[in-house]
Amino acid sequence: MVNSDGQLFTIEAIAAALIMLATAYLVVNTTSVYTSGDAHINDMQLEVIGSDALKMMNTFPNSSNNKTLLADIVRKDDGEAFYKNFSSILNSRTGGQPDTIQWMATVSFVRPDGTVNSTYLNMSRPLSGGEHAVKVSQWTIMEGRTLEPGMSSSEKERLRAVLVEVLLWRD
Repeated sequence: MVNSDGQLFTIEAIAAALIMLATAYLVVNTTSVYTSGDAHINDMQLEVIGSDALKMMNTFPNSSNNKTLLADIVRKDDGEAFYKNFSSILNSRTGGQPDTIQWMATVSFVRPDGTVNSTYLNMSRPLSGGEHAVKVSQWTIMEGRTLEPGMSSSEKERLRAVLVEVLLWRD
């Protein structure tokens, strides 16, 4: 052997290179990466906001007719009142600019013949199909839907459950 010191430096260099590669591997693997599994958190927050807004509209009865705001709006088929009240509740914040949550609402109920009727109530803007939307719903009890053609007065007076469904998405 001519020079054993050269071999020792070579072995030391290889060991140092392996240690640096192992360190780089550990550093790269410990960085946090956004995964699609975290996307459901935004959906849950949006669902809670929408559900709370519908519950607020369906909780306290009006003093004039002893019906909740939601039941009164659905009974009158008043899309403008729904737009005004729902948007103000949904997009309000404690400070700064209002939120930008968009929505589309429908009302479903069972007709006297047993078929289900689903009608459009109102929307903040049309759903183009590229948005990721979540659905919230709220049942409300009301006396017959007066706008339904062909209903007798006894059918209009009977209590029925009406489902208000809202698709929510963020811009």
